Amino acid sequence: MGSSGSLFRLIALALIWGSSFLWIKLGLAALSPSEMVLARVALGALVLVTIAALRRTPLPSNRRIWAHLLLYVVVANVLPFTLFAIGEQTVDSGLTGVINSTTPLFAVPFAFLAGQQRGFGPLNLVGLLLGFAGVLVIFAPWQVTSLDLGGALICLVAAASYGVGIVYAGKHLSNRGVPPIALAAAQMLTATVLSALVLPFTGAPPIRFELAGLLAVVVLGVFGTGIAFLLQHAQIAHEGPTAAATVGYLLPVVSVLLGAVFLHEALTLRVVLGMAVVLVGVGLTRYRRRVATDSPAANTPTRDYAVADQSTS
Repeated sequence: MGSSGSLFRLIALALIWGSSFLWIKLGLAALSPSEMVLARVALGALVLVTIAALRRTPLPSNRRIWAHLLLYVVVANVLPFTLFAIGEQTVDSGLTGVINSTTPLFAVPFAFLAGQQRGFGPLNLVGLLLGFAGVLVIFAPWQVTSLDLGGALICLVAAASYGVGIVYAGKHLSNRGVPPIALAAAQMLTATVLSALVLPFTGAPPIRFELAGLLAVVVLGVFGTGIAFLLQHAQIAHEGPTAAATVGYLLPVVSVLLGAVFLHEALTLRVVLGMAVVLVGVGLTRYRRRVATDSPAANTPTRDYAVADQSTS
């Protein structure tokens, strides 16, 4: 980290996003998964739009950007937010955070299919295979465990959806001349509208007035979906996407520890081992061979899709 400000943002993001799975688990006591998604994106939109207004930053005016935002929000916000909330009805919050850390493992092959991945070598392939091996260790489908495989697979699909979203944003939304705060505010506004339209079809049972659950949803929306976006965009602007993505390695550690301490969730040796294998695999997929500074390729910009932002629950 180049400065104390960058270190602060890294720690803050790790705590905010790593604790998101705890807030989701608590929030389920008050709201259904679909209601929680609507509440969190609406609160996030309120925070971001307010900040954009205070900074006098207008929302995007290009219709093509809004069209891309519509598709991006489906795969990067509404779908994974909903799936993680559904999955956490039967899966521990700590394990959900571990599953979320597999997002870069999905982003790499999706980037290949989209023709956006460059410089992928043998060591990266080993990392990809190792990461998915770690997922198998966590799930342990070959033995009877207390893990709900259905819920865990739902969370895995959510992580894959994040991977698709990262690649889509890199191809269609990055470097469009739109200020990050304007893009983030427009994204959350779009997510709010879509979530409101979907809610009648997914069921909206009466809200249960559980104070802890409702407060958890407020924290999830204001901090985990609003403030965190600002911190991540600032981190990318100051340190670049590669350095900013290091927060993704800290999220499962935070989520597992919080789940064990506050929700008394079981922490088995198999899950810890699987988590370690996943993190090593993700680290290897991010390895890039150094290029000599006098090489023409050294001055060629490349895209990095292992950014942890929507990575985050």
